[in-house]
Amino acid sequence: MFWNVVLMISCIKLLLIPAYRSTDFEVHRNWLAITHSLPIKNWYKDDTSVWTLDYPPLFAWFEYLLSHVAKYFDKDMLDVQNLNYASPRTILFQRLSVIVSDLFLVYGTKECCVYLSTSGLRKSSKWSSKWGSPTAILQLLLLANAGLLMIDHIHFQYNGMLFGIMLLSVAKIMQDKWLVGAFWFTVLLNMKHIFAYVAPAYFIYLLRNYCFLRATQGNQVRLNLLSFSRTFKLAVIVLSVFTISFGPFIFYGQLGQVLSRLFPFKRGLCHAYWAPNFWALYNMLDKVLIVLFKLTGKTLKANPASMTGGLVQEFDHAVLPSITPRITLFCTVLSILPCLIKLWRCPGNPLHFMRALILCAFGAFMFGWHVHEKAILMVIIPLSVISVVWRKEAEIYLMISTVGHYSLFPLFFTPFEHILKVFILLIHTVYAFVNLSNLFDVKHSRYSLPLLTKLESCYVLGLAFLFVFESVLYPMLDLASVYPFVPLMLTSVYCAVGVGYCWLRYYWNFVSMSETDHKRKAY
Repeated sequence: MFWNVVLMISCIKLLLIPAYRSTDFEVHRNWLAITHSLPIKNWYKDDTSVWTLDYPPLFAWFEYLLSHVAKYFDKDMLDVQNLNYASPRTILFQRLSVIVSDLFLVYGTKECCVYLSTSGLRKSSKWSSKWGSPTAILQLLLLANAGLLMIDHIHFQYNGMLFGIMLLSVAKIMQDKWLVGAFWFTVLLNMKHIFAYVAPAYFIYLLRNYCFLRATQGNQVRLNLLSFSRTFKLAVIVLSVFTISFGPFIFYGQLGQVLSRLFPFKRGLCHAYWAPNFWALYNMLDKVLIVLFKLTGKTLKANPASMTGGLVQEFDHAVLPSITPRITLFCTVLSILPCLIKLWRCPGNPLHFMRALILCAFGAFMFGWHVHEKAILMVIIPLSVISVVWRKEAEIYLMISTVGHYSLFPLFFTPFEHILKVFILLIHTVYAFVNLSNLFDVKHSRYSLPLLTKLESCYVLGLAFLFVFESVLYPMLDLASVYPFVPLMLTSVYCAVGVGYCWLRYYWNFVSMSETDHKRKAY
């Protein structure tokens, strides 16, 4: 059954090969060319294209390996001077490379399903159901995730492979295979550094459960001294991966150059299209205050249109205090501290590790610097795993997955993709609502969506009205040519309300949960 699902979804991905491609397609083609035709010492120096190499070194090595297969499809794609090169064979190769690399997603999903089936977790879902087992539902939630289908197989990226490594790492750690899990997460960090968002959860959980020896006295868990042998083993694994990844660039004295590519703080607080987070609401408030100030005749300190030009750049807020990277770092750290404290106080609870990981991703998404809208998948993907176990997680998953996936819509703006993205989101959303509500034996209400309150249902259904307004009504207005950014701003702000609500509700559920709740059953 599992491999039938994999085959079916792979066929769907093949059908998407001719679909719209974003600039990320050229980004990765250029990285193939850089790693194949230039010496290692020039990989992070080359600026022939504006799409310079800005992922960690292990991803560069991945592109290098791909390039040796790519030359059999079309060697011209590996010429750094062939900017915006997209021959039919190049398109075919790059699309197939994403589909094949998704085998990591398949492996990670399978390992998570094995853990859920064998761990003895106390579950509130029905593991013997005529509607299918939770693991069968999880397979489709992950392998046919709407965001991954849209971002990887239309827009073009390798997120499926990266999230597969993440799921593999999570599964191994929850199986108490600490060193294997730490190895895969370190590999992940050296593939894409955005996963540093969730590193604090890994650090606390591994330190508390692996590096410190524990003993129980009655119902109390007593913390013994730090195990130097275990800490040494963990350090060796982590440092070995980093050495292999960064070693050649350290040898050439280019560590500073590599780091400058990985952390370009000059890109500004928000992406060209605001991610639906706290700063989208902050920006919107600043725009409202601009209007009020104009009505009162007050002078503004900045150009009011500077943050709605659709460009990746630094800008100053016109009324509210401008935000710096240090402020976003402070807000992010402050947002994740309570969940990390909770994680430290609850040793031996793998589901709490998952919850803390999700909240770290949530906090970084809500308050991080230059957050891309695609980063919401860092919340949705791991939340999928426990949405089939506990009803509260299922309730929040249904809302955040619907809102988060909808927030990706502005990335796809050609007429054909309008139909495609709506179809992909509807299929995934309907499947999730129907199967999760059946899994938890929820009685359907005439006035609300399954597992959601009436107010939450109204908000989610409001996405349909927002889509009609942005796609049909607004282009018909005269204002559309003057204020083209308005639909994007409306999507960001509307979705930011839903994302913020899910974050606050999930946080409250976690910190208010009993420290002994949801632990594994004793065998």
